[in-house]
Amino acid sequence: MRNPFPGVDPYLEHPGIWGDFHDTFINYWREAIAERLPEHYDARLKERVTLVESFDQPRKSIVSDVLVAQTGPQESSSTARSSGAAVLEPVVVPLLIPERVAEPYIELCTFPDELLVAVLEVLSPTNKSAPDRRDYLLKRDAVLRQEVHLVELDLLRGGQRLPALKPLPPGDYYAFVAHRERRPNCDVYAWSLRQPLPLLPIPLNPPDQDVVIDLGAVYNQAYERGRYSRRLKNFDTPSVSLTDDDLRWATECSRNRS
Repeated sequence: MRNPFPGVDPYLEHPGIWGDFHDTFINYWREAIAERLPEHYDARLKERVTLVESFDQPRKSIVSDVLVAQTGPQESSSTARSSGAAVLEPVVVPLLIPERVAEPYIELCTFPDELLVAVLEVLSPTNKSAPDRRDYLLKRDAVLRQEVHLVELDLLRGGQRLPALKPLPPGDYYAFVAHRERRPNCDVYAWSLRQPLPLLPIPLNPPDQDVVIDLGAVYNQAYERGRYSRRLKNFDTPSVSLTDDDLRWATECSRNRS
């Protein structure tokens, strides 16, 4: 079930597929880093939970305590009249229950003293569009204000790019490596739809050298193990917008799915 594209498969951006791939990729990325880390580091999976309010989805209803209480013994009408209290009938209203979205990310820590060294993120559509984009940027800002490296992968064409004081280099996909000692400057790696994913350095504490990860190898491993080529066979076009030339090229590549 190999990846028919030299790099990122744009068909993976389909809402019903991306979330599963995101989690699969994170797991293999963590494994690739852990294999190369010095002994005095750990790579750990963490989970960020976001509550997403989706107003266009059917909602579960919660029965209020008032309504439940009415299933017990009822006060007689004569008692209610003698007390002077009015008997109110409750109105049942469905509550808005936000969807619980859990997004994994990676933390690199020293061992055994447990000092946080770096945070590694793979952006999701919720991180790149309102209203949840604001929540992600706030959490991102909290990391950037610590003495911690931040690495972010943007493997999505859709949504807004991460904010920067200067225009980003041209590209379809990005990796951002914000070394703690160089901020506000950040190393930005950009590549196109038709290019393979790059080698990406993951910073550690000095004097330890960066751990260099082949993102393409990680991507293809996640792609093959998740059998995404089989799942995407019946998709005629990507859900993300492409230029006419790129769409023709992507359609041709997709015909080579195994």
